Amino acid sequence: MQQVAHIAWLGKKTPFCGNVTYGLSTTEALRKRGYQTSFIHFDNPSSPANSQTSLLANDPEVSLPYLVKSQVYTIPSPRAQRELRESLERLKPDLVHASLTLSPLDFRLPDLCQQLGVPLVATFHPPFDAGIRNLSAGTQQLTYQLYAPALSRYDRVIVFSEMQAEVLSKLGVKEQCLAVIPNGVDTDCWTPANQNSSNPMQSKVKGRLGDERIFLYMGRIATEKNIEALLRAWRLIDPRGCRLVIVGDGPLRPALENNSLTTTDCDVLWWGYEADLNTRIALLQAAEVFVLPSLVEGLSLALLEAMATGTACIATDAGADGEVLENGAGIVLSTQGVTTQLRTLLPVLRDQPVLTSELGRKARQRVLEKYTLSRNIDALEKLYKTF
Repeated sequence: MQQVAHIAWLGKKTPFCGNVTYGLSTTEALRKRGYQTSFIHFDNPSSPANSQTSLLANDPEVSLPYLVKSQVYTIPSPRAQRELRESLERLKPDLVHASLTLSPLDFRLPDLCQQLGVPLVATFHPPFDAGIRNLSAGTQQLTYQLYAPALSRYDRVIVFSEMQAEVLSKLGVKEQCLAVIPNGVDTDCWTPANQNSSNPMQSKVKGRLGDERIFLYMGRIATEKNIEALLRAWRLIDPRGCRLVIVGDGPLRPALENNSLTTTDCDVLWWGYEADLNTRIALLQAAEVFVLPSLVEGLSLALLEAMATGTACIATDAGADGEVLENGAGIVLSTQGVTTQLRTLLPVLRDQPVLTSELGRKARQRVLEKYTLSRNIDALEKLYKTF
């Protein structure tokens, strides 16, 4: 067993998604614990200077060329595999950790690392719904089936929940290869608003939001997120004194924003994509209720962030989200009939601010108990020490 001091992290930095947040926050936390981290990601730098320095630390950064890159998948350029090999030969890491980007390179990594004699760990992010209760869930199940044979050749595969591990185990990935390490968030960063202090960012955000009580969605605006179900429910209730805020971007945003579901009297604010961390924190601190109506999920970092800020949370039981909110830490919906369920629940939360306050308190407590970033990094270090 060798000391793991240098980790080559293969992941994403753009476009913004949960995988990006996971990679950046994890490598920064590892660096603070004394690890050297070399971040390898897909990019087409416009100048050599863009590939010299990490956005997070003074550690080497490697940019691999690509043909197509999206929040969901990446198609590398033909020379990317050769450049990855040359980079690993030059960096000589003690371990490669691939936060899988859903690209063809994911399937070639086991052979490459075996040839180089370097242990290979994967974090497998794709969302799922173990019940296969909808079309999106069926599509994601195909992703799991496609990846299972390759994952069996990684030294360890990190997943976020026992349910996800069970799905992969049924598809042939050996149980001893799987490690359940839930996502974690920095609870010193994502924290409830301090009512006794003046925060310019909170004041700025509140200025744009107005005086209404805020119901908020934050994330990608795509089919699997099922935002149209939330918008339908919002139209069907009387949202007096409340505003629905949609934070994020994605392929469905233009259609939904212009759709008749979002009429002006429904009081919906399309915030758009928000890159600034402090603004995202202030948005969640200003929100009274966070809603995540997804058809499929992994373990939503946006949900954990909302919980950490003391926001009452509603989410479907897709992926591990229902597990996170169980036993009173939030309200769990079925992925079937989301509009109908929200039509019943939203007026209750509208009329019961004491209930939303208590749900927010319990949500924060659940994160402190099980889903902190420090707990996540502790488990990751323990796994690294097995090599």
